Amino acid sequence: MEAVRVVHPIAPVFDRDSKVLILGSFPSVKSREAGFFYGHPQNRYWKVLAAVFGEKVPSSIEEKKAFLLRNHIAAWDVIQSCDIVGSSDSSIKNVVANDLEEILKKSQVMQIFVNGKTAEKMYLKYTKPKLGRDCICLPSTSPANAAWSVEKLVEAWKVVKDAMT
Repeated sequence: MEAVRVVHPIAPVFDRDSKVLILGSFPSVKSREAGFFYGHPQNRYWKVLAAVFGEKVPSSIEEKKAFLLRNHIAAWDVIQSCDIVGSSDSSIKNVVANDLEEILKKSQVMQIFVNGKTAEKMYLKYTKPKLGRDCICLPSTSPANAAWSVEKLVEAWKVVKDAMT
């Protein structure tokens, strides 16, 4: 397969009450097709966050947006556009980063989290030099991160809720 240029198709989710920002690297093919973050049925993002916040797993895009806003979570990705083969993080090249200034200006985000090592690498390379803000790397909820069970992920991701207090 050949790399293709893809522009991020999903708008950020946040409001003035958002307290944490969770960034992925770039939406997978499945997420781009679904039109929302973590659209691959095997990704554990929604299951993990629902467990952390003691709620049922949201299913529709509307439920997912409402879940994020109700729990004061802003969500987006580090990358605005890139060359990518399918959903392969390792194939990502020619990155243009998203501008996070609007989210940070219009919300109460105090802590930035990244979902996995690729998001961390991209954040440190492209975003931190502009913002001067650190991020906390969480273990990836991707099914490719099979070493981490849902239970282990939930334990690690509890820092998201802890950051709200």
